Amino acid sequence: MVSKRLVTLLCSGLLVGAASGVAATAASAASTLQGAGSTLIAPLEGEWAPAWAAASGNPQPTYQAVGSGKGLSDIGSGLVDFGASDAPISASTTACPGCFQIPWALTATGVGFNIPGIHRLHLTGKILSEIYLGTINNWDNSQLKKINKGERLPNLAITVLHRTDGSGDSYAFTDYLSSVSHPWASRVGRGTKPSFPIGPGASGNSGMVTVMGATKGAIAYIAVSYLIGHQLPAAAIQNAAGRYEVPNLKNIESAASTVHSVKSNREMHIVNPSKRAKNAYPISTFTYAILRSPDPLGNGAQLKSFVQYALGPGQSLGPRLDFAPLPSKVLAADNAAANSIN
Repeated sequence: MVSKRLVTLLCSGLLVGAASGVAATAASAASTLQGAGSTLIAPLEGEWAPAWAAASGNPQPTYQAVGSGKGLSDIGSGLVDFGASDAPISASTTACPGCFQIPWALTATGVGFNIPGIHRLHLTGKILSEIYLGTINNWDNSQLKKINKGERLPNLAITVLHRTDGSGDSYAFTDYLSSVSHPWASRVGRGTKPSFPIGPGASGNSGMVTVMGATKGAIAYIAVSYLIGHQLPAAAIQNAAGRYEVPNLKNIESAASTVHSVKSNREMHIVNPSKRAKNAYPISTFTYAILRSPDPLGNGAQLKSFVQYALGPGQSLGPRLDFAPLPSKVLAADNAAANSIN
C-alpha cells in the first residue's frame, strides 16, 4: 500500500518556478544567486533558498523551474549561477563548456495514475514499458488484472502522458525502462527528450499533474514530491527482488545503498538496482547541481556557501518531501567538488 507519507504531505515549494525562462539580464543582479532547471528539485530548492539566506545573511536565491534541459542550457550560456538537472551532463546534447556536476539530492520519479475507484496499483517494468509502447492500452488488460488481484480495474482506455520539455524525470524513467525492456531500449532508449511513440505531452511536473488529474485513465511519470503535494497515488513498481515498492524514503534509500563508489565525474545511476536491495524502489534517482568554475555571474563565494549548505544542513529539509539523505560516499565526493567552486 502507498504510505500516509506518500499521499498526505503538502509541499510548499511547488509554487517555485512557474516562470517560463531566464532572461539574459540575470547577470545584472550579481549579488543574488540565480538558478534554473529541474522541476523535480524545485520543492526542495524552495526550502533551501530561504533557510540558507536566513543562516548566511545573503539575499535569497531565485530559481526558475524550467526543466533540466533549459537549466543545462542556461548555465552553459552563463545566464545563471547554477543549473539543476535530474540527468547527468553526459545525457544531454546541449553544450555546457566547463560545466561539472554535483549530485546534491536523492529522490524518485513516481508513476501516478487516474483510474476512478482505484487507489492502489501494481506494475512491473515489462508491463510499464508495454503501456508506454502502446501494446497494453486498456486498464482491464489481463496482465494488469493478474498482478492486481482484488482491484476492479475498469474497461477504460489508458492515456499515456509524457514530458514535452527536456526533462530529467524523462531521463530517469526511460533509463529505467531501457534497463528492464529490450523492446523499449531498441525502439526508444533513454534520454531527456526521447521520442515517445504514443500519448499527449505536458510541460514540467506541474503540467503532468494537471493533465493527469483532468484525464480519466491517464498514467504519468511524475517527481514524487509533486505526487505528495497533490495527494495523488503512486503505483508500486516491482523491483529486481520481485517486491512491489512505492517511492517512500526507505525504498529510495535502499536503492541508493547499492552505491559503493563514485566516479570522478560524479555521474550516478541507481535505477533497477540488483535484487540485493530487497526494498528498493526501482526508479530512484540522484539530481544534480550543474556548475561552472569560475561562476559566470561572479558570485562564487555565495554559490559555494549555498551548495555547501544544500549538502550539509539542507539535507535535513528533504525527508518530508521524500528527498532522502545522501549516502556518505556521495557526500564525501560532493564536498570535495564543492571546494573547487569560485
